[in-house]
Amino acid sequence: MMERSSRFISLSGLSGVSAGICALIGAGIAHNWLAEYWLSGLSHGGDGLRGGGSLHGANPDVRDLQIRLVALALGVLIAALATSTWFTWRKARKSQLPIWDHASKKLAMNMAIPLAAGGFFVLALIHYSDWVYVAPACLIFYGLALVNASKFTLTDIRYLGLLEIALGCISMYYPHEGLYFWAAGFGVLHIIYGLIMWWKYERP
Repeated sequence: MMERSSRFISLSGLSGVSAGICALIGAGIAHNWLAEYWLSGLSHGGDGLRGGGSLHGANPDVRDLQIRLVALALGVLIAALATSTWFTWRKARKSQLPIWDHASKKLAMNMAIPLAAGGFFVLALIHYSDWVYVAPACLIFYGLALVNASKFTLTDIRYLGLLEIALGCISMYYPHEGLYFWAAGFGVLHIIYGLIMWWKYERP
Protein backbone atom coordinates (compact mmCIF):
# COMPACT_ATOMS: atom_id res chain seq x y z
CA MET A 1 0.00 0.00 0.00
CA MET A 2 2.85 2.38 0.80
CA GLU A 3 4.49 1.62 -2.55
CA ARG A 4 1.23 2.24 -4.40
CA SER A 5 0.80 5.59 -2.67
CA SER A 6 4.29 6.84 -3.57
CA ARG A 7 5.06 5.09 -6.87
CA PHE A 8 3.17 4.66 -10.11
CA ILE A 9 3.36 0.90 -10.59
CA SER A 10 0.87 0.52 -13.44
CA LEU A 11 3.44 1.00 -16.20
CA SER A 12 3.02 -1.90 -18.60
CA GLY A 13 5.97 -3.72 -20.12
CA LEU A 14 3.98 -3.91 -23.34
CA SER A 15 4.07 -0.10 -23.42
CA GLY A 16 7.83 -0.28 -23.87
CA VAL A 17 7.50 -2.93 -26.56
CA SER A 18 4.92 -0.90 -28.50
CA ALA A 19 7.00 2.29 -28.24
CA GLY A 20 10.06 0.40 -29.46
CA ILE A 21 8.20 -1.02 -32.46
CA CYS A 22 6.95 2.46 -33.39
CA ALA A 23 10.51 3.79 -33.17
CA LEU A 24 11.91 1.03 -35.38
CA ILE A 25 9.20 1.59 -37.99
CA GLY A 26 9.95 5.32 -37.97
CA ALA A 27 13.70 4.69 -38.23
CA GLY A 28 13.12 2.39 -41.19
CA ILE A 29 11.06 5.02 -43.00
CA ALA A 30 13.67 7.71 -42.27
CA HIS A 31 16.45 5.43 -43.53
CA ASN A 32 14.62 4.92 -46.82
CA TRP A 33 14.03 8.65 -47.24
CA LEU A 34 17.70 9.42 -46.61
CA ALA A 35 18.82 6.71 -49.01
CA GLU A 36 16.51 8.03 -51.72
CA TYR A 37 17.77 11.56 -51.14
CA TRP A 38 21.44 10.67 -51.56
CA LEU A 39 20.78 8.40 -54.53
CA SER A 40 18.80 11.12 -56.30
CA GLY A 41 21.93 13.29 -56.54
CA LEU A 42 20.16 16.33 -55.06
CA SER A 43 22.90 16.89 -52.50
CA HIS A 44 25.16 18.46 -55.18
CA GLY A 45 28.20 16.89 -53.56
CA GLY A 46 27.55 18.35 -50.09
CA ASP A 47 26.04 17.17 -46.86
CA GLY A 48 22.77 19.10 -46.73
CA LEU A 49 21.86 17.82 -43.31
CA ARG A 50 25.04 19.02 -41.64
CA GLY A 51 25.80 22.69 -41.16
CA GLY A 52 25.09 25.17 -43.89
CA GLY A 53 23.02 27.68 -41.92
CA SER A 54 19.49 27.63 -40.60
CA LEU A 55 16.61 25.49 -41.76
CA HIS A 56 15.09 28.44 -43.68
CA GLY A 57 18.30 29.05 -45.61
CA ALA A 58 18.80 25.47 -46.74
CA ASN A 59 18.50 24.09 -50.26
CA PRO A 60 14.77 23.58 -51.06
CA ASP A 61 15.24 19.83 -51.52
CA VAL A 62 17.13 19.58 -48.24
CA ARG A 63 14.50 21.67 -46.49
CA ASP A 64 11.74 19.39 -47.76
CA LEU A 65 13.59 16.35 -46.42
CA GLN A 66 14.18 18.05 -43.08
CA ILE A 67 10.50 18.96 -42.71
CA ARG A 68 9.47 15.40 -43.53
CA LEU A 69 11.91 14.00 -40.96
CA VAL A 70 10.61 16.33 -38.26
CA ALA A 71 7.01 15.40 -39.14
CA LEU A 72 7.93 11.72 -39.04
CA ALA A 73 9.54 12.11 -35.61
CA LEU A 74 6.40 13.81 -34.29
CA GLY A 75 4.26 11.05 -35.77
CA VAL A 76 6.39 8.38 -34.11
CA LEU A 77 6.17 10.23 -30.80
CA ILE A 78 2.37 10.48 -30.99
CA ALA A 79 1.99 6.82 -31.97
CA ALA A 80 4.34 5.68 -29.19
CA LEU A 81 2.54 7.79 -26.57
CA ALA A 82 -0.88 6.59 -27.73
CA THR A 83 -0.03 2.88 -27.69
CA SER A 84 1.92 3.16 -24.42
CA THR A 85 -0.93 5.00 -22.73
CA TRP A 86 -3.41 2.38 -23.90
CA PHE A 87 -1.38 -0.55 -22.56
CA THR A 88 -0.78 1.26 -19.26
CA TRP A 89 -4.48 2.11 -18.95
CA ARG A 90 -5.35 -1.53 -19.62
CA LYS A 91 -2.96 -2.74 -16.92
CA ALA A 92 -4.23 -0.18 -14.41
CA ARG A 93 -7.81 -1.14 -15.12
CA LYS A 94 -7.01 -4.83 -14.73
CA SER A 95 -5.26 -4.12 -11.41
CA GLN A 96 -8.10 -1.80 -10.33
CA LEU A 97 -5.66 1.08 -9.82
CA PRO A 98 -6.09 4.72 -10.88
CA ILE A 99 -4.00 5.83 -13.85
CA TRP A 100 -3.92 9.49 -12.79
CA ASP A 101 -3.11 9.91 -9.10
CA HIS A 102 -0.53 11.70 -6.96
CA ALA A 103 2.27 9.31 -7.97
CA SER A 104 1.54 9.52 -11.70
CA LYS A 105 1.42 13.33 -11.50
CA LYS A 106 4.84 13.36 -9.83
CA LEU A 107 6.12 10.95 -12.47
CA ALA A 108 4.83 13.13 -15.31
CA MET A 109 6.27 16.31 -13.83
CA ASN A 110 9.73 14.86 -13.23
CA MET A 111 9.84 13.51 -16.78
CA ALA A 112 8.47 16.70 -18.34
CA ILE A 113 11.24 19.02 -17.09
CA PRO A 114 14.22 17.26 -18.76
CA LEU A 115 12.12 16.44 -21.82
CA ALA A 116 11.04 20.07 -22.27
CA ALA A 117 14.62 21.29 -21.93
CA GLY A 118 15.80 18.63 -24.37
CA GLY A 119 13.01 19.50 -26.80
CA PHE A 120 14.05 23.16 -26.95
CA PHE A 121 17.70 22.13 -27.35
CA VAL A 122 16.88 19.79 -30.23
CA LEU A 123 14.73 22.45 -31.92
CA ALA A 124 17.71 24.82 -31.78
CA LEU A 125 19.93 22.16 -33.35
CA ILE A 126 17.40 21.66 -36.13
CA HIS A 127 17.06 25.40 -36.69
CA TYR A 128 20.82 25.76 -37.18
CA SER A 129 21.05 22.48 -39.13
CA ASP A 130 23.36 20.77 -36.63
CA TRP A 131 21.60 17.49 -37.41
CA VAL A 132 24.48 15.25 -36.41
CA TYR A 133 23.82 16.01 -32.73
CA VAL A 134 20.03 15.59 -32.81
CA ALA A 135 20.08 11.84 -32.14
CA PRO A 136 22.61 12.07 -29.26
CA ALA A 137 20.66 14.94 -27.68
CA CYS A 138 17.38 13.02 -27.91
CA LEU A 139 18.90 9.96 -26.25
CA ILE A 140 20.70 11.88 -23.50
CA PHE A 141 17.78 14.09 -22.48
CA TYR A 142 15.35 11.19 -22.63
CA GLY A 143 17.66 9.14 -20.44
CA LEU A 144 17.91 12.02 -17.95
CA ALA A 145 14.11 12.21 -17.88
CA LEU A 146 13.84 8.49 -17.10
CA VAL A 147 16.44 8.66 -14.34
CA ASN A 148 14.76 11.74 -12.86
CA ALA A 149 11.35 10.07 -12.86
CA SER A 150 12.49 6.61 -11.72
CA LYS A 151 11.92 7.37 -8.03
CA PHE A 152 8.20 7.67 -8.72
CA THR A 153 7.74 4.40 -10.59
CA LEU A 154 9.39 0.98 -10.96
CA THR A 155 13.10 1.30 -10.19
CA ASP A 156 13.94 -0.77 -13.27
CA ILE A 157 13.28 2.29 -15.44
CA ARG A 158 16.39 3.91 -13.95
CA TYR A 159 18.60 1.36 -15.68
CA LEU A 160 16.89 2.03 -18.99
CA GLY A 161 17.59 5.73 -18.49
CA LEU A 162 21.27 5.12 -17.76
CA LEU A 163 21.60 2.99 -20.88
CA GLU A 164 19.96 5.70 -22.98
CA ILE A 165 22.39 8.30 -21.61
CA ALA A 166 25.38 6.04 -22.26
CA LEU A 167 24.21 5.32 -25.80
CA GLY A 168 23.69 9.03 -26.47
CA CYS A 169 27.18 9.88 -25.23
CA ILE A 170 28.74 7.19 -27.41
CA SER A 171 26.77 8.30 -30.47
CA MET A 172 28.30 11.80 -30.23
CA TYR A 173 31.56 10.28 -31.47
CA TYR A 174 29.83 8.60 -34.44
CA PRO A 175 27.90 11.55 -35.90
CA HIS A 176 27.04 9.87 -39.21
CA GLU A 177 25.50 6.84 -37.50
CA GLY A 178 22.94 8.84 -35.48
CA LEU A 179 19.89 7.15 -36.99
CA TYR A 180 21.21 3.71 -36.01
CA PHE A 181 21.90 4.83 -32.44
CA TRP A 182 18.45 6.45 -32.33
CA ALA A 183 16.87 3.18 -33.48
CA ALA A 184 18.89 1.20 -30.94
CA GLY A 185 17.99 3.50 -28.04
CA PHE A 186 14.34 4.18 -28.73
CA GLY A 187 13.63 0.94 -30.53
CA VAL A 188 15.73 -2.00 -29.39
CA LEU A 189 16.28 -0.90 -25.78
CA HIS A 190 12.57 -0.18 -25.33
CA ILE A 191 11.60 -3.59 -26.64
CA ILE A 192 14.14 -5.39 -24.43
CA TYR A 193 13.11 -3.33 -21.39
CA GLY A 194 9.42 -3.92 -22.08
CA LEU A 195 9.86 -7.68 -22.40
CA ILE A 196 11.86 -7.82 -19.16
CA MET A 197 9.20 -5.79 -17.33
CA TRP A 198 6.42 -7.98 -18.72
CA TRP A 199 8.30 -11.11 -17.63
CA LYS A 200 8.96 -9.79 -14.12
CA TYR A 201 5.65 -8.15 -13.28
CA GLU A 202 2.91 -9.17 -15.73
CA ARG A 203 3.58 -12.71 -16.84
CA PRO A 204 0.59 -14.97 -15.95
